[in-house]
Amino acid sequence: MDKKTFTLSEANALLPQLKADLAQLQNLAKQFEERYLELEKAKAQYEPSYGRAEDAKDPFFEAEGQLDFMRVEADLLVANFERKGVLLKMVNPGLIDFPAIVNGEHVLICWKEGEERITHYHGWHDGFQGRKPLPDA
Repeated sequence: MDKKTFTLSEANALLPQLKADLAQLQNLAKQFEERYLELEKAKAQYEPSYGRAEDAKDPFFEAEGQLDFMRVEADLLVANFERKGVLLKMVNPGLIDFPAIVNGEHVLICWKEGEERITHYHGWHDGFQGRKPLPDA
């Protein structure tokens, strides 16, 4: 494995920044969902006027453009997690995995939103349900 591995102390030291990044992503996701629903509602209620000029402005162009921009912004935020070497498993609730080595085995130490610090790990294929307490936590 050539990916970065974290010690427990390195992962816990990175956690405050990751929590802030996650909060920003969660806020953006909430705004996106609200605007998307508003746009869909407006589209459902829209009654086009017949005989419109061919060059008439699309009434949804600006809102769709804003959603596209928000999607790009979310993609960049998600990519920031990847650049830091961590795995963002879920946005709501936040679930982040850190590649690590525990007892000589490649595992993922994991943090779930609401936890103060990282205290558990699981195998790469075990998932969240396979969490075990870290010996050093």
